[in-house]
Amino acid sequence: MKVWGRRIGLVLALALLVLTFVNASWLADSPRGYVKLVAHRGLMQLPRVSAPNACTARSIEPPVHDFIENTLPALAQARRLGAQMIEIDLRLSADGHIVLFHDAELGCRTDGQGTVAAATLAQLKALDAGYGYSADGGQTFPLRGTGIGRIATLEEVLAAIPEAALLYNVQTDDPAIGDRLVAALKAAGRDPVARRDGFSAPAPALAKVRAVFPQAWSYSDEELDACTSAYRLWGWLGVTPGACRGGTLIVPLNRQWLYAGWPNRTLARMAKVGGRVILIGPSGDEKPHGLDLPEQVGQIPASFTGHVWVDDMWSVGPALRPAFNKRNPREQAELAKALDARRAARD
Repeated sequence: MKVWGRRIGLVLALALLVLTFVNASWLADSPRGYVKLVAHRGLMQLPRVSAPNACTARSIEPPVHDFIENTLPALAQARRLGAQMIEIDLRLSADGHIVLFHDAELGCRTDGQGTVAAATLAQLKALDAGYGYSADGGQTFPLRGTGIGRIATLEEVLAAIPEAALLYNVQTDDPAIGDRLVAALKAAGRDPVARRDGFSAPAPALAKVRAVFPQAWSYSDEELDACTSAYRLWGWLGVTPGACRGGTLIVPLNRQWLYAGWPNRTLARMAKVGGRVILIGPSGDEKPHGLDLPEQVGQIPASFTGHVWVDDMWSVGPALRPAFNKRNPREQAELAKALDARRAARD
C-alpha cells in the first residue's frame, strides 16, 4: 500500500511539473505591442453603489470634474487622457436614431420621463443629461444645467473623434439596432476592422454586424462567460477552448493567478485563435468593474499588451502615461482628496 502511495505521489508530482512547464509564462516570448486603455463611457461620474436597478446617478462621489458619461466632451477628454479605445453605450430612439445613453429609463439621469425607446431624437436633445446626478442623496445636483442638449447621436461621435477606436456597447436586444449601426458606419466610411473597433451586444443585435463585418471584434455577455469559464479549466492543460476561438477572455486584476500561462502564454494562446484579452478591476461578489485607482496600474504586468477596462480615466490614464496628464494643480489636489475617500470607503 505504501509503495502504491509513493507511486501515485510521484505521478502527481510529475504531472504538476509538466503542467507548470507547459504554462510557464516566462518561457513564452513577450508579446509585441502595448497595453490599450478602454475608457468606460469616456469620463464618468463614479457611483458609490453598484446595486442592480439602482439609480446610480443619485449616489455619485463628489465630482472632481464636470464631464458627463457618453457625451462628446467626455469622450474627447478621455482621448486626451490617453485612452486608446472608448466604450460607448448605444440605444435606439423612437424615430430610429442611435443615441449614446446607458439606461433604458430617462428618469434617473435626466429631467425626462419614460424610456429612451419611446422618445424622439428631438425630445432627447431637449433634455439635460446631467440633471439627476447627486452626491448627497438628492439634496444638491452639481451637474444640473450642464448637460442640456448633450445626448449625442452615433453620427456625431463618428464625426467628432474619428481617430479613436470605439467599443460599441449595444444596450438593447432589438435586432433593428444592428441594421442601424451597420448603416451608420457605412455612411461615415468607417471600417471597424481597420479602426480596431469592437462590438459588445446581445446576439440578435450582433447578427447583422457579424454578417457585414465578419472580421471585426465582437462578443456577447454569454460568449464572454463561456470563454472565460472554459479557459480557467482547460488552459491548465495547455488547451485553448473552442469557446475562446475569436472570443474574448476577461481577467480580474486580483485573480490573474487563476489563468494558466498568465500573461505571456495566455496572450499568445488567445492571439493564435484570433481572441482578445480584457483586464478588468478587482472582482469579488459585486458586479465586475474597471480600474479606478492610480495604484492599480502597478498590478498590470509589464508585458501585457491586451485591453484594460478603466472606469476612472481621470485618475488612471495619467497614472499609466504621465505625458497625458491634463489636470491643473487645483484638480490634482481635489482628485487626491477624492481618491483618499474612495480608498477609505473600501477599507
